[in-house]
Amino acid sequence: MNTTQSEIAFDYINLESLPAIWQIAAQKFGDTIALKDPHSKPQVEISYQDLFNKIQQFATGLQTLGIQSQNKVALFADNSPRWFVADQGIMTAGAADVVRSSGAEQQELLYILENSDSTSLVVEDLKTLTKLSLESANLPIELIILLSDETPPEEASIKTVNFKQLMELGSNSSLQPVEQTKDTLATLLYTSGTTGKPKGVMLSHGNLLHQVNYVKTVFQPQAGDVLLSILPSWHAYERAAEYFFLAHGGTQIYTSIRYFKQDLKEFQPVYMVGVPRLWESLYDGVQKLLSGQSKSQQKLVKFFLKQSEKYITAKRIADNTSLEHFNASARQRSLGDLKAGSLYPVHALADKLVYRKIRDGIGNIKAVCSGGGSLAKYLDDFYQTIGVDVFVGYGLSETSPITNARTPKHNVRGSAGKPLPKIEIKIVHPETRQPLPQGERGLVLIKGDSLMQGYYNNPEATAKAIDSDGWFDSGDLGWVTPYNDLVLTGRAKDTIVLTNGENIEPQPIEDACTRSVYIEQIMLVGQDQRALGALIVPNLEILQQWVTEQKLDLKLPTPQGTSEEVARSDLNNKAVIDLYRRELTREVQNRPGYKSDDRISDFRFITEPFSQANGTMTQTFKVKRPQVRDKYQHLIDEIFVN
Repeated sequence: MNTTQSEIAFDYINLESLPAIWQIAAQKFGDTIALKDPHSKPQVEISYQDLFNKIQQFATGLQTLGIQSQNKVALFADNSPRWFVADQGIMTAGAADVVRSSGAEQQELLYILENSDSTSLVVEDLKTLTKLSLESANLPIELIILLSDETPPEEASIKTVNFKQLMELGSNSSLQPVEQTKDTLATLLYTSGTTGKPKGVMLSHGNLLHQVNYVKTVFQPQAGDVLLSILPSWHAYERAAEYFFLAHGGTQIYTSIRYFKQDLKEFQPVYMVGVPRLWESLYDGVQKLLSGQSKSQQKLVKFFLKQSEKYITAKRIADNTSLEHFNASARQRSLGDLKAGSLYPVHALADKLVYRKIRDGIGNIKAVCSGGGSLAKYLDDFYQTIGVDVFVGYGLSETSPITNARTPKHNVRGSAGKPLPKIEIKIVHPETRQPLPQGERGLVLIKGDSLMQGYYNNPEATAKAIDSDGWFDSGDLGWVTPYNDLVLTGRAKDTIVLTNGENIEPQPIEDACTRSVYIEQIMLVGQDQRALGALIVPNLEILQQWVTEQKLDLKLPTPQGTSEEVARSDLNNKAVIDLYRRELTREVQNRPGYKSDDRISDFRFITEPFSQANGTMTQTFKVKRPQVRDKYQHLIDEIFVN
């Protein structure tokens, strides 16, 4: 395949609708595998030509069953090749899909069905359909399609067909062309935020095409390059990645948390997108392996890591990609270059003896894009040290989502990178909304081709989010470097205000604390208090090792133990408390920009991790702070009782 990146990009830049991509892709990539699910039974492999044919069939089947232009079709399903066929089939038929996970709660799914004015429903399987109880929901649903091959209920009051039946209908009819423009609504993506009811983000074909055409500033895939897919396909971040990589000939392989590490090794992906928690889990796995080495081996690895850290810092200064050294003089950069040169032999030796083995252990992945939250500095440093490119990106569902990203030529660690083409970023005072000078922290506003059309049937929320000049209020705080890199410092609504008036952004401090091997998760608290407190999920496995090494006769709770079990355990033993105080103090004080108000005065342990299952995390692994506070208010009260 000799097609160049520029030729592919040119083919897509003038398209008016997203589905128009797949005929071009079929012609260019033909028998190249587009989608592969190695864990389904039987395994599924779909070539680009087959993918185009299946999308056409699905769309034709929908039209045969009465789906018309700009109808709303709910798609409640999860990652699979059939999800992609359904998603693009719905758009090809001229409709807009309304997407959400089949695992979402019944009331949320019913709310989305009603709020979106959906008249048809594509659903994962009979189990999900049964959960919805549509018979008693009194919604205007006229058609149901199962993405499975299960037999539809015989006595269903709503016309129901399965995937196979729909595709047969599509194969016996002809697709009716539908006129669409870049302004045509393509999808409603309901936010899964940390507060309030979800809002329907209206994304147009032009919004989605922006991502296809301009994510190339970060990645330059070749036909057949493997992409490992783990995030929810319906989420804006994963969707943008899938559309982009498949538009450029990639092979997407579906994985899950269960198979993730094994699939990394087996399929050796070139690229991957994910959230910080994913890269943290890989880091933890590497640390666990290293901790099993002999004392002499551990000492050697620590030596190499320390020397490589010095090399990386010097090289950043020399290359002018150090967030802390943008004002470095020419002489300082020259000295950085000399220091990097002197340290390179040791770093190269470390790469040969240690880092290559680590890369091999995590699948020799070439580059990853991290989004959906801030990436802790120690993770950023670690992956650069071992030779894995991490390109942090930024965006929201409302911006399709990627607005900023670090690139191979300008990868400033600690930042979220420069804006993509046709995107503008402005930093304003949170209260006055007046623009702030470069380098000052304020509210991040966004404008450009990827910005949503608004919230569906919610003009008040739309007007609140997008001002009269078209600037979108991201709700994030940040500042811009002299080279236009965006540096995020926290969420405006997450800011903790102490009684002395000091504003604390919790995320950077939490990121620093989780560098401790004894801390699995942490959430800061302290609104309207004199000092910060914390809720800590301890790493009980590592803590047990410490207890054994210290020869302490302590009984620890099991992971996800009950509050009664925690109370009966020795988790609150003075030795354990002192250990965590030392860990918190060290990590917080070692954080760049440390000030005395960052100090964590007290904390309480919880053993049930924050997760989607217990309602304390979003689908992209962001902690739902209000829900956590409500759940553990009694512990927070204990922290601040004095």
